[in-house]
Amino acid sequence: MSFEYHRIFAALDGTDAQLTVAERALTLARENGAHLRFGHVVDAVPAEASVTDYERLCEESKLRMEEKLASVLTEAHEAREIPEAELVVMAGSVVDVLDRDLISPFEPDLVICGARGLSKIAYAFIGSVSTHLVRTQKCDVLVVK
Repeated sequence: MSFEYHRIFAALDGTDAQLTVAERALTLARENGAHLRFGHVVDAVPAEASVTDYERLCEESKLRMEEKLASVLTEAHEAREIPEAELVVMAGSVVDVLDRDLISPFEPDLVICGARGLSKIAYAFIGSVSTHLVRTQKCDVLVVK
């Protein structure tokens, strides 16, 4: 049985592990001729009490991500097999913005994310984005270790 993916969403977390997630997404998009969206959410919850320019924060974050992922983004844009590739950065509550603003409108049939490996205590208090995605998405979810 083979699976074919047409729209792949890669959730990037700003850590060094995101390069592995981006590379896996690129490979699968290329193999499937799929549209590819890389998405990152700047966690605005800790800054909500302060006056923060979220638009500027997102622009700066996107520039840093474009630098870190330059080779992957260039390859995605130049690959004839990939009809469309984009990087979208937004601010807000991570799981809310991922679900509502980044993933749902894109309608992927595959979501790829990383597993940061939180300690049991950290997981109990803040949860895991990868666990949330596995439990809530209506499509396949690939968690990259």
